[in-house]
Amino acid sequence: MAQYHNFKMVTYIPAAITARGTKEQIESDLAFLEKYVGLDKVYLETYRGDTWVSRDQVMLWKALLEQHGIEVSGGFTTVTDDIPGNGDEKRQRLFGTYCYSNETMREKIRKVSEFTASIFDEVILDDYYFTNCTCEDCIRRKGSRTWKEFRRDLMVDVSKNLIVGPAKSVNPKVKMVVKFPNWRESFAYTGYRPEEEKDIFDAIYTGTETRMQAYQDQHLPEYLSYSLMRWMENAAPGRNGGGWLDTYQCWSTDRYLEQAYLTALSGAREIMLFQWKDLIDNKFVAPLGIQLHKLDAILSGAGKPVGIPAYIPYNSSGENHLEMRLGMLGIPVEATPQFPFGKGKVLLTESSLEDPEILGKIKDKLLTGGDVVVTSGFVQKVPAKAWEELSELRYTGRKITVDRYWVTDDPAGYIDGAEPVLFPDLQHGNNASWALLDGGSGDYHTGLFLKSPYGPGRLFTLSVPENPSDLDRIPESALDPLRRVMNVDGVFVTGRNLSLFQYEDGTFVLYRYVKDPIHDVRVTVHSLKPAEHIELLTPAGWINGRDGVLSFRKVQGAFDLQPQEEWEADLVLTPGQFLAFRVK
Repeated sequence: MAQYHNFKMVTYIPAAITARGTKEQIESDLAFLEKYVGLDKVYLETYRGDTWVSRDQVMLWKALLEQHGIEVSGGFTTVTDDIPGNGDEKRQRLFGTYCYSNETMREKIRKVSEFTASIFDEVILDDYYFTNCTCEDCIRRKGSRTWKEFRRDLMVDVSKNLIVGPAKSVNPKVKMVVKFPNWRESFAYTGYRPEEEKDIFDAIYTGTETRMQAYQDQHLPEYLSYSLMRWMENAAPGRNGGGWLDTYQCWSTDRYLEQAYLTALSGAREIMLFQWKDLIDNKFVAPLGIQLHKLDAILSGAGKPVGIPAYIPYNSSGENHLEMRLGMLGIPVEATPQFPFGKGKVLLTESSLEDPEILGKIKDKLLTGGDVVVTSGFVQKVPAKAWEELSELRYTGRKITVDRYWVTDDPAGYIDGAEPVLFPDLQHGNNASWALLDGGSGDYHTGLFLKSPYGPGRLFTLSVPENPSDLDRIPESALDPLRRVMNVDGVFVTGRNLSLFQYEDGTFVLYRYVKDPIHDVRVTVHSLKPAEHIELLTPAGWINGRDGVLSFRKVQGAFDLQPQEEWEADLVLTPGQFLAFRVK
């Protein structure tokens, strides 16, 4: 019986756990999981490193779990112990990953794939399915190709001829699944090629672990648990199996739960909890079950998520995961590896320059009346001569400390005494472009959010702090010009450390992260369309003295040099609280 309506609750059992499980221990662990979080499915690992589990032991687990009505699939992880005589002394091993130029290793992983597929009709690869080998064999095999090119070709070969092909030769109906890790910005450097592997494998899976970001070299904003899922879903529509999270470096319950919340909000088909033994008697598990049932109710009937397309091409890297940080400013971001043609909006970061035709695509979109928002990282790296066709704005190479802001359309939009933040200096031609947000210090300021008209379209440039985390230091209302442009269905929010998730049926979900300041805050919901009230869709306690409904007030203002009416309503959000509503 399914535990939830909108997703399956699943877990992974690594080979070391599979190898030593007993009937009594399996039954005991399962009772704990079913009591607190529920369990629909497990992935049972047959091989990892120095552990290759016997068929009999795998079948013990499989039979016991299936007796409890739990679906069982297989899995394996492409890390290896030292194989005697394999020439491994030639290479410096990082994380035990395979050298796929080594024939002994190639033969072993082929046998692992065949063995696992002979037992299961679905098999997933954990996310060590990459190569970082620079041994003499790999250098010789690479030849004149770049490492990116060599590793792309190598892993396509491995996927077809060592993993998927052998598996299907022993079990033609097996579904082979590749899990992509959370470090999307580095995929191309280690041979991950989702644009090709999504079609070699039957399905994909997504790492949504974000852990404690301040201590991760991977630069993982909390929003990644949502945004990377959406990018992967857009890469392989209908074939992104689920999101995979873990307990590591989650030193608070909220940090763990947020990974699961955003994975669920992304429309995940499965929520994978890594791993079985880490969950037993873990303080995270009981609140996870409680909260996911609430989210499950919110998502029922909501349809798929919608947002502002952020074009992140395959194999790109630049402004590390910046679009995810913007998603934590209340901007609903829909990351995608496909450029969204036609009228509408698109966000472009430095990563978008991986597309050699990007400037032509920008021009076409503007000429259809679309809005294009580019970041300062894009402007710094774009070929200058080609850029001059679209805008005179340029990067000077200087850095400017900003401790005051001016929202230029607001006659009282001056914000003084802010925390100092270092920005790149973007220079524009007076009255050729227009700054919607300025920032400066002393008697100098620079444009932070600028508009350049082109045909019927609008080109906007967003200046990003030198330290991207300093986006959190910008005063809340100073970011409203950006939010007005990057709205979906006319709705945007003013607040800090929060995300706005929007869905096809008009449902909105607000979530406030458990980050400083950790206390209740007032959040303003804006509608650019006439609105009467906010209808709360889930029990949320008393909000501003009223339960269930909150009225809007009509205000007059200006934006983009034009008068503008909008409707505003205030909510009080608690850190760790998600709130579902509709604007009526």
